Amino acid sequence: MARILSIDYGRKRTGLAVTDPQQIIAGGLATVSTSELFDWLKNYVEKEPVERIVIGEPRQMDGSPSENLARVQQFVNRWKKAMPAIPIDYFDERFTSVLAHKAMIDGGLRKKARQNKALVDEISATIILEDYMRSRKGPLF
Repeated sequence: MARILSIDYGRKRTGLAVTDPQQIIAGGLATVSTSELFDWLKNYVEKEPVERIVIGEPRQMDGSPSENLARVQQFVNRWKKAMPAIPIDYFDERFTSVLAHKAMIDGGLRKKARQNKALVDEISATIILEDYMRSRKGPLF
């Protein structure tokens, strides 16, 4: 099997997470400058087999598009043209930043560490990936 990679796309920074090759565990991968994201991902998929990419779909609480959605769509279109063999799917990212901060607090990180926006982006990408994986499995009973 190949990995699934997730993206928490931001205007300045982008958080990345990835599964293990068996697609059982999701973990933070990196936070990269958004301007370097495309090349970074191309290099990564040349070294590691990636089956699919999941990108957070930025929406407002009422479901309407957020200001970042147009940038995300531009990136997705560029990826689909350049790398059609690796599909990219949207996945609702509402609440991921809130959940990332909660995870940091629950994990015992001090206030200074919780202000690290790069870490928040990476954790948000991990949450997107975990939610995506859970949605594919369906109910457990």
